[in-house]
Amino acid sequence: MSAHRQLFVTTALPYANGNFHIGHIMEYIQADIWVRYQRMQGHAVNFVGADDTHGAPIMIAAEKAGKTPQQFVADIAAGRKQYLDGFHIAFDNWHSTDAPENHELARQIYRDLRDLPESQGGTLIARKTIEQFFDPEKNMFLPDRYIKGECPKCHAKDQYGDNCEVCGSVYAPTDLINPFSVLSGARPELKHSEHFFFKLSDPRCVAYLEQWTQDGRLQPEVANKIKEWFSVRTNPDGTTSEGLGDWDISRDAPYFGIEIPDAPGKYFYVWLDAPIGYLASLKNLLGKRGQDYEAYMANPKLEQYHFIGKDIVTFHTLFWPAILHFSGRKAPDNVFVHGFLTVNNGEKMSKSRGTGLDPLKYLSLGMNPEWLRYYLAAKLSARNEDIDFNADDFMARVNSDLIGKFVNIASRAAGFLSKRFEGRLSTDFGAVGAALLADIRSESDAIAKLYDTREFGKATREIMLLADRVNSYVDQHKPWDLAKDPANNEALHQVCSVLINCFAVLTRYMAPILPSLAESVQGFIGLDMSQWNVDTNVAAIQPYQHLMQRVDVKQLDALFEIPEPAAPVVEIVPPGGKVPGAPTLPAAPGSLPPKGPDLALGRPGGEEIAPTITIDDFAKIDLRIARIVACAAVEGSTKLLRLTLDAGEQDATGAPRLRNVFSGIASMYQPEQLVDQLTVLVANLAPRKMKFGVSEGMVMAASHGDEKANPGIYILNPWPGATPGMRIH
Repeated sequence: MSAHRQLFVTTALPYANGNFHIGHIMEYIQADIWVRYQRMQGHAVNFVGADDTHGAPIMIAAEKAGKTPQQFVADIAAGRKQYLDGFHIAFDNWHSTDAPENHELARQIYRDLRDLPESQGGTLIARKTIEQFFDPEKNMFLPDRYIKGECPKCHAKDQYGDNCEVCGSVYAPTDLINPFSVLSGARPELKHSEHFFFKLSDPRCVAYLEQWTQDGRLQPEVANKIKEWFSVRTNPDGTTSEGLGDWDISRDAPYFGIEIPDAPGKYFYVWLDAPIGYLASLKNLLGKRGQDYEAYMANPKLEQYHFIGKDIVTFHTLFWPAILHFSGRKAPDNVFVHGFLTVNNGEKMSKSRGTGLDPLKYLSLGMNPEWLRYYLAAKLSARNEDIDFNADDFMARVNSDLIGKFVNIASRAAGFLSKRFEGRLSTDFGAVGAALLADIRSESDAIAKLYDTREFGKATREIMLLADRVNSYVDQHKPWDLAKDPANNEALHQVCSVLINCFAVLTRYMAPILPSLAESVQGFIGLDMSQWNVDTNVAAIQPYQHLMQRVDVKQLDALFEIPEPAAPVVEIVPPGGKVPGAPTLPAAPGSLPPKGPDLALGRPGGEEIAPTITIDDFAKIDLRIARIVACAAVEGSTKLLRLTLDAGEQDATGAPRLRNVFSGIASMYQPEQLVDQLTVLVANLAPRKMKFGVSEGMVMAASHGDEKANPGIYILNPWPGATPGMRIH
């Protein structure tokens, strides 16, 4: 075992405006696996997180909810534990960026940067009077994320005011083309205001960051992307990028955040104080233990690591290390960047389409959290790559590999040992068994290296290959046959003892991924599974208890089932009144039309307009008029209706070809209301297998983005004159 290390580990801080989503859980599981492995090696780890609580979005959301910002974020924080405990994510501390420690540290770091002596090059804080966007309707200066427009570098539409999510460029909001206020939709006005800047363009910062980002610590693909930001380059539109620019670190009141020292009415931009929240959470943890924070951070052997998503690389690999270094603090040893999580072959997550993966719903369905931990681990690597959750692949990997190959090893041997040998294991494994166990143990260093380098997918593959070798040993020696003749008791004892010892080693290899199962195995075999020690033999076992159930397809169907709307049908009359001849669907007594305050937020229907596409993108979607020739409730579902659609198609004999489509509108419509009505069909959508049958397309329907405030889903109904098979252009 290597010398003990001192590790300080964090994940990106979630913004305290909503519950955890599956992307958060993926990142936390990845970090938790790495932390658990390091602890098994005997290293001392402090693993901390916190809620990112500051900024105008929190202030605005709190005002809308009728709460103070502090109460708003406290209510969000109160819901974190069920997610973390549910998926066995063991942070040592969970804190808040609005805590006293963060206020203190943020102000001190700012002072240290401001007051750098001339002998070190002088201050890295500058004051500049800038033109800043002001919303004339909301009467406030606009935060960067509440301004959108066209990226000045790559010309991607609908980009935020601080950085482009398409090309990664960082710029000032005033650089946006055709900007608009996300709050009101109004074109913002330019007004003058004094702001504070961190001088990232200073030669000291540039030289330091060129060295820090290109010395081999970062993932190659991340380092290569960052390298582009240092150089003057020509953009596709002929303009030039000038390398690193100074970073605006202040915001004007009203703002929920940390006030800048000696600058009334000026607040730190949330992205300055948010990463300082890592240090604040650590300081809070050490304070609870009675440890000295300053002494801990001054330890030259301390290693500092951050797990983050690829969308926040700029802040963590440029601003953060520079701020730490030049304020006299330790910069991170590394920043581990991961990609995004998609669902079912790259499909964008959507609750209304049944393609979202809700972590709490997963747990509420009784799905084992370690199924997900294993599945994600099997896909994660050290690279910045997107990974996909595919339902069929998930069930196959869990049932065939995790349970079929690994967990079942114990069940194939335990019964014989308990019944024939009172649970005691033999110390004589035989030549073949001893060689197998030695080979399984000899992979310890190789698997440890894969964990240490975050190659979890490779680690799980290697462990499953070892499980295959153990299962081959089972098939070769057939303990069930040996048990038929008492004369074979010695051989049976040897074989079963080999299997349990191999299982113990494999469990230790899997313990960072499956901590709960490892704890259960510890009680079963009587060995401490908290250390990376594969050489101790199992002496005896307790009666075997089932360790893990298989995934049931019904659970997966329920996980991705389209949510049921909770409100009755409301007739929507087009501008100008009812169209003569158009069908009418009755509204329920007391029903109300959708609410409209989101229009003022630039979010018609509760959702921002999606990024601009081209006519070629639209042409890929084949929308057809279809007639609903039959409609029926689906037995076993309160949400779905089965629609039989005529889209003007014919089969090989020339007879009409009808389509079967399931739609989650049962609470909104009675089947007889829809028969003989026209609707819009997505005709070239890949068929989807459901537990009730195959759905051959999707009918178009409208719903509000905020399903709780504005429930309801409304099927589209073409005007008279349209006929089945007509394409919508």
